[in-house]
Amino acid sequence: MKNNSSLRYSFTLLVGDFVALVAAFTLAYIIRVKLDTRPLLEQVPAQTYLVIFLILLPFWLLIFAYLNMYKSEVYENRFSEAARIFVGCFIGLLFLLSTEYVSDRIIFPARLVPFYGFGIGLLLVLLSRTVLRGSRRWLFSRGVGINNVLLIGSTPITRELYQSLSQTKLTGYQVVGVVGDHKHTVHIPESKRFFDFASALSALKNKQIHSIVQAELFADESKNGTIVSYASEHHIAYRFVPGNSDVFVGKVDVSLLQNIPVVSVHQTALVGWGRVAKRLFDLSVSAVLLILLSPLMLLISIISKLFDPKGSVLFSQTRLTRFNTEFKIYKFRSQYSKYDGTTPEQAFTMMGKPHLAKQYRDNGDFLPKDPRITKFGAFLRRTSLDELPQLINIFKGDISLVGPRALIAAELDNYPYKNLILSVKSGLTGLAQISGRREIPFEERRKLDLYYVQNWSFWFDITILLKTAVQVVARMFKDQVD
Repeated sequence: MKNNSSLRYSFTLLVGDFVALVAAFTLAYIIRVKLDTRPLLEQVPAQTYLVIFLILLPFWLLIFAYLNMYKSEVYENRFSEAARIFVGCFIGLLFLLSTEYVSDRIIFPARLVPFYGFGIGLLLVLLSRTVLRGSRRWLFSRGVGINNVLLIGSTPITRELYQSLSQTKLTGYQVVGVVGDHKHTVHIPESKRFFDFASALSALKNKQIHSIVQAELFADESKNGTIVSYASEHHIAYRFVPGNSDVFVGKVDVSLLQNIPVVSVHQTALVGWGRVAKRLFDLSVSAVLLILLSPLMLLISIISKLFDPKGSVLFSQTRLTRFNTEFKIYKFRSQYSKYDGTTPEQAFTMMGKPHLAKQYRDNGDFLPKDPRITKFGAFLRRTSLDELPQLINIFKGDISLVGPRALIAAELDNYPYKNLILSVKSGLTGLAQISGRREIPFEERRKLDLYYVQNWSFWFDITILLKTAVQVVARMFKDQVD
């Protein structure tokens, strides 16, 4: 039988959100109406206010549901959840204000009440979900709500699944058995290894299996059919992991082709209206930021000229973006002009220090005292201010706010998944940058770029932007402390 713990947890989140929002708008009413002595727009009795709010609250929760806040892929990712809570509360606030305007009836006794409610609601929903997440993990540690999984197959993916699902206290999953020849799973305890499906079922008859994950198809189709049929008959969740995971982690659609079910695999999830929405977002945000940050960019230009009167303020270099298209990327100059247009390998060779190239790559494209960089350039890089001119590239449509890092052709030529990475526009920031740009090697960063390309979503972009902002502020604060 399926484990309903996820459904129960989603319902608990719904109840928690309900209680948090009721408490928030009750406190907002008390703070503004009972504790604040300033005059009100209109006298709205507490009972009337609360009744109207309770009538409207289900629509607010529907907004949360529309934002997938009760699905595991969101509530198990803190940054994604926090971003959606903010957006959901903001839309909920607009809904309340719009309802008051359209109905031509006073709901709030003062203008500050809904805004107090928004702020307090945002904090209480975040707090509620944090407490519930901790409580859930506490229950996991005591064996409550655990999802028993049977893995089938002997592939490298099976080994990865076993290792990740074995962190039961965090994931809520427990692997009860692995079926296969165990070529790749020799490290698994012998008590959990089975050579065929029938022997696994016999040995696990006293353990309830909630989920079957098949990571390998058998040559004998009847064996595959037996597994799927068993899962169906016993209402067990069944998942299949395709052997070529590099292909199938993109956007996968199931549709009909002349009445025959077919699986369509796209290189990236960024297709259709997603591309339109992303471009509109890039255009509007870059335009606003260019206007707001123009005084700062002018100041940086003046200081750059003072430090290096002969060099140009802006540095441009040919990089790659979507569909292998070349474009000129703009940055504030941070290195000496004689190294313009060179790769790190070429630049370090020019200065007679080729050994620094390996250190640079192994250290995540970073050297503590990079001899190519000017003193003011080092400050610009530490604070990421050298990246500001890329807002021009974003406005033009060369790159996006979020995407794989824009690299020169020589850096990507030998990468086997080059074309997959270049199926979307390069970005100002990206998953690799927020995952430890100075600590992870080149290959690992490209894998992160590939993951972003194949798992894009608008909320993924928002999460990356929020994490980028946090990291930039943290680096600036650290520099001040140091």
